[in-house]
This record gives sequence, C-alpha cells and structure tokens, in this order.
Amino acid sequence: MANTRRRYGREFKREAIRLYKTSGKSMRQIEIDLGITPGLLNKWRGQVRQNGQQAFPGTGHQTEMEAELRRLKRENDILRQERDILKKAIQVFARIEG
Repeated sequence: MANTRRRYGREFKREAIRLYKTSGKSMRQIEIDLGITPGLLNKWRGQVRQNGQQAFPGTGHQTEMEAELRRLKRENDILRQERDILKKAIQVFARIEG
C-alpha cells in the first residue's frame, strides 16, 4: 500500500497559521477549510513558538542546532578513529621494542 501521508510546504504552514491569526475563524474551521488533519494547525503553531524562523526547515534541510550536532558527531567519530590508530601504533612499537 502506498504512503498516503500528505506533505505540506513551509509557506503553506506559515500561511495557515497567518490565516488562523487574522481570519477570526476557529482553529478547527481553518483545518476543515484547508483540508488538513485535526490538530495539525496547533502542532505547526507550537513548532513556530519553539523554533521561530527555524521552524519547518523542509526535507533535507536542518536547523542550525541539528547541523551543529551532526558536525560534532562527525568530529567525534574522527577523533575516536585517531585515538584507536594511536592505540594500535603504541601496541606495535611496544612489540618491536620488547
């Protein structure tokens, strides 16, 4: 069975939030008018409150925090590899001298 989950772009989400704020309609009515799942508009509002302009980065895009975390994980992996290489080199030199 194919994935029927709809994806909404950043501008659609921002426009839906703006519509809710300015139209005087209830959140549920906006969701009905736009054909979106109940509760989704409130979820999007929460993401904007939490992340501000960083909300809705889109597929393949990362927030600054996610990009920094990814960079640090890569750096950590490299440092572990270098440490392991040094440990092995110490073992090799210890055998040669011993």
